Amino acid sequence: MFIQIIGVGKLKEKYLVQGIAEYSKRLTPYIKLQIVEVPDEKAPDSLSDAEVKIVKDKEGERILSHIKPDAHVIALALDGKMWSSEDLASELNKLATYGSSHVVFVIGGSHGIGDEVLKRAQQKLCFGKMTLPHQLMRLVLVEQVYRAVKINRGEPYHK
Repeated sequence: MFIQIIGVGKLKEKYLVQGIAEYSKRLTPYIKLQIVEVPDEKAPDSLSDAEVKIVKDKEGERILSHIKPDAHVIALALDGKMWSSEDLASELNKLATYGSSHVVFVIGGSHGIGDEVLKRAQQKLCFGKMTLPHQLMRLVLVEQVYRAVKINRGEPYHK
């Protein structure tokens, strides 16, 4: 299975980079993982709704340029479905067996994900109603992918 995580913005915090590197290394024997960072759109702190849409659209174009036509796209969005770790494991297992062995998770920037990316996504996933920094979300997602792989393999890690 090939899993891509596409995120907006460059990860700068050392502790997040180290955490992602650790889980990426742990995943190496099981899946091919690729993390793609697309540049965030520079904008002032306060934007009108129209300006936010422009920012999300520009970031969305960058995201879409990395998604292959045969990929199954799961966008992380507040209005998505909430899955348990077991649900994620089951979904990845179903996709690998019956769907697409190329899965793309999309994490938007600080303003969210643009409409075109959401239209391209086959599924929307929500990790909860709390707001998390999109950089931290990358670490949480990589850990959950690792957990899902371990669940599917029946190996200890998930408790």
